[in-house]
Amino acid sequence: MPGFELFGEQEKKEIQDVLDSGVLMRYGFEGMRNGHWKAKELEAALMHSMQSKYAHVVSSGTAALTVAMASAGVGAGDEVILPTFTFVASFEAVLALGAIPILVDIDDSLTLDPKAVERAISTKTKVIMPVHMCGSMANLDQLQKICDKHGLLLLEDACQAIGGSYKGKPLGSYGDLGCFSFDYVKTITCGEGGALITNNERYYKNANHYSDHGHDHIGKDRGAEGHPFLGYNFRISELNAAIGLAQIRRLDEFLKIQKRNYSILRTALESIEGLRFRKVPEGGIENYSFLSFFLPDGKRAKAVQKALTEAGVDGCFYWYDNNWHYYRKWQHLNQMKSLGNLPQEVKNQLPDYSKTDFSKSDYWISRNISCLIKLSWTKAEVQERAAKMATVISEGITS
Repeated sequence: MPGFELFGEQEKKEIQDVLDSGVLMRYGFEGMRNGHWKAKELEAALMHSMQSKYAHVVSSGTAALTVAMASAGVGAGDEVILPTFTFVASFEAVLALGAIPILVDIDDSLTLDPKAVERAISTKTKVIMPVHMCGSMANLDQLQKICDKHGLLLLEDACQAIGGSYKGKPLGSYGDLGCFSFDYVKTITCGEGGALITNNERYYKNANHYSDHGHDHIGKDRGAEGHPFLGYNFRISELNAAIGLAQIRRLDEFLKIQKRNYSILRTALESIEGLRFRKVPEGGIENYSFLSFFLPDGKRAKAVQKALTEAGVDGCFYWYDNNWHYYRKWQHLNQMKSLGNLPQEVKNQLPDYSKTDFSKSDYWISRNISCLIKLSWTKAEVQERAAKMATVISEGITS
């Protein structure tokens, strides 16, 4: 991770096809395309790779989450349960629909704690959104049982976890809907882009229409298309889709490299007393984009992360102090600040997250360090990195 590290001739060829045709839009202009439909080809490749009946590509992972929820009927006043550890886009997508993000604690998987989810369910709950952070998954069996019990949707935010699997199913394909991000720093990239997958034909059709101003895409004359309902513009361009098409064909190649590099690092750290790796639910296989582990306490974890950076080991994150991914520094959510302002009805229903007790999440995140796995490292570079990490972490734990 990320795919741009190995950007090469395959990506350039797909882009050149688009430039040669001059058609940058995914819809229409049939006579000019020379048979090139990159967004459609990317969707077909996703359906095959993700073992899903339907796939729809959009402009970003944030757009994918927004479109997925809207397509399944999530809207004003509905509650969506999601974890305290995620990217801000997860709750931004919820708020964009007038729905209410209900944050709950994580466990040692760094994902949703099923017990916390069960406690958070109300009569307004419509969706449980596990976020497969740093390449690994929530306990999807337990979450699906909760959804079945209460008649809820299971929406997988797999934006950081493409290529991982759970009990033989690709991440994203287990729930009612799954979403991916293909931004510049993901395992595969479109530059900017995202996708949703589902086995539900109605959700797919809704997504196909909603993401393009409500166009129903029936017939070849775009001007004569119907508009069955209101929609917005979340379209991906053919240029972005072309890059993604080349990259998804390389997904297995990227995953193999990530696993090799991950395994070298993990082996070097396994014997360190006081270090514990994140929990991967039984039957789960990571996509190996991060190596995540816990140290004995937050003080030492913070100090070790700083020492790793000073030793030249970049890309190791201490999420507890991160303002993109952990609830503690989401001032715009805690203080309900938004350009255009949030509707008063939304403000009235939002919990006061500045006062909510998330000490269980703090316990895990404060002790956690997650180290990015790069594709561009040589084996020798990974081995050198592993030796440095083992030394710094061992010294940090015993100091």
